Amino acid sequence: MDRSIALETAYLSKPGGRGYNEDACGFWSNDSAACWVVSDGAGGHGSGDIASRLVVSSILEAFSANPSVSSDRAIELLRHANDAVINAKQSGVTKDDMHATVALLMVDRATESAIWGHVGDTRIYLFRDGDIAYRTRDHSLVQSFIDAGYSSPSDLRTHPQRSLLTSAIGSAETIELSVAGSLVGLKQGDAFLICTDGWWEYVDENCMLSQLAGSIEANDWLVSMALQVERVAKAENDNFSAVGVFYGARPATTTVIRPYPSGQ
Repeated sequence: MDRSIALETAYLSKPGGRGYNEDACGFWSNDSAACWVVSDGAGGHGSGDIASRLVVSSILEAFSANPSVSSDRAIELLRHANDAVINAKQSGVTKDDMHATVALLMVDRATESAIWGHVGDTRIYLFRDGDIAYRTRDHSLVQSFIDAGYSSPSDLRTHPQRSLLTSAIGSAETIELSVAGSLVGLKQGDAFLICTDGWWEYVDENCMLSQLAGSIEANDWLVSMALQVERVAKAENDNFSAVGVFYGARPATTTVIRPYPSGQ
């Protein structure tokens, strides 16, 4: 537990049914600010793990050098990660067209507020008062179908083309990235979940809420959701990773199950 403002962090990453883990996650904090990053890499011959580790390390190193928190800073960090992966490919680190998704969360301790951004289908959820206050919208082909009215939200977890992305870190062309437009004030009892598609595909929003309601510590919440993945996922399922962040003590809440909001 951090001493200045109460921020509790837990993380969990497993290979699932794969031979190696191409997910990466990490966080950095000091007395003024904190940053959490989750990335899901992809590429032939294991280069996806190189991409995801590079995304996480490049963002955290840049943030630690200048721990300012704003929408512009989030955009800078995402673009910095994209440049890092492109430069690694051009320098011959791998011959594969490696790329990655990413989601980052930053907190300003002085103002007790947060900002977040993402590229791809690694998600950020904000839970407040037993409900989902926010969810990022995926940069994926299926999400574009939903936005155009050709598919329903349930297809995000079941569509045969659900893994096809419309934007990813490591693209030489201009990437599509989404960042919250302004700082969001934190409230005691808020919880963030940052997770890869291998996680949220098998843990739906109702499960996230119900497990959160029964969890006092962030680690308990992640472990209970990971058990859900292991119960229902196929033997060859993807790597699955998540970071949980609790702000303040967990209150006694009544979970409200309702359609969740989403946005960019």
